[in-house]
Amino acid sequence: MQVVQIEELDKKRVRILLEDGCSFPLYKGECRKYGLQEGAELSREQFQEICQEILIKRARKRTMHLLEKMDRTEEQLRTKLKQGFYPEDIIEDAIDYVKGYHYVDDLRYAQNYVRCHRDTKSRRMIQMQLQGKGVPREYIWQALEEEYEEESEREQILALARKKEYSSQCADIREKQKMYRFLMRRGFSSNDILYVLEHLT
Repeated sequence: MQVVQIEELDKKRVRILLEDGCSFPLYKGECRKYGLQEGAELSREQFQEICQEILIKRARKRTMHLLEKMDRTEEQLRTKLKQGFYPEDIIEDAIDYVKGYHYVDDLRYAQNYVRCHRDTKSRRMIQMQLQGKGVPREYIWQALEEEYEEESEREQILALARKKEYSSQCADIREKQKMYRFLMRRGFSSNDILYVLEHLT
């Protein structure tokens, strides 16, 4: 396989691009160790050695480091590793590695997310945000069903309004508009907001 490009990523690292479109990151010292230059040939054996001895270990370590900072979904981890220019099979190996230790679990992530945000956001908004994080739809529905008690969206709105010490009898038009906007940003429907603000507070 021919090295078609060596792109500098920072002072210490480069990205090696091969003729088949595969690319991977190396430190400059590693690049020199394998004699990699633009136009040079990289043997299949050398490539396998780089994958086994460097890339797999480094991708796994990077994935563990990402999970130490905060809980993440599989999709978020893949995105971070892709940004680091790891090959697809190396990324999958790293994901499988942390899944094997249950360090990443999209259902658990969804359950924790719903639990943390259920009192301040609507179900619809939580669902949209979890979809945006790449959580599978079936896990989102399961988490919503498990973590929500049998309460309506209107009861959630009422709880938030009371927490803000809102009273429809005392609030002027400006305060009503401010509360309406606050609740809309959390994904509640306009009909439910208006009903609660007019009839229940």
